[in-house]
Amino acid sequence: MADTYDTLNMILVHLFREINNLEEKAIITDEFKDITNNDMHVIEAIGLNDEKNMSTIAGSLSVTVGTLTTAMNSLVKKGYVVRRRGEKDKRVVYISLSEKGKKAYLHHEKFHKEMIDAALQRLDSEKTEVLVQVLKDLAEFLSAWKQ
Repeated sequence: MADTYDTLNMILVHLFREINNLEEKAIITDEFKDITNNDMHVIEAIGLNDEKNMSTIAGSLSVTVGTLTTAMNSLVKKGYVVRRRGEKDKRVVYISLSEKGKKAYLHHEKFHKEMIDAALQRLDSEKTEVLVQVLKDLAEFLSAWKQ
């Protein structure tokens, strides 16, 4: 059991670091050299579709609106994000991606797709289902730690 624990611990820690490092290298290209990994995750949380308010985005990232405001100011200044005040309630700020932001989003999405494809390429459907369930259980455990 100790060997299994040690092996899983080593793999999970290594994967976390490796994914962060590779994601940064894959995402921060010449075209997107002015943003960080954190910026890219904010862009991902905004998404391609409808406008979102700051509270919704902050909630999906598990950060405060104040923390998000700092990141958002930078992304607006760099041209990745568009900020719009509500027409009925000027206190509400709506956020969407600019064309530049959408390009960055799609670039990031491509990295994730390639990573998932690589992880699944040698798994049959039964092993894929087991992997998905294990990762869901891990995500649930990690979510419980946040509270």
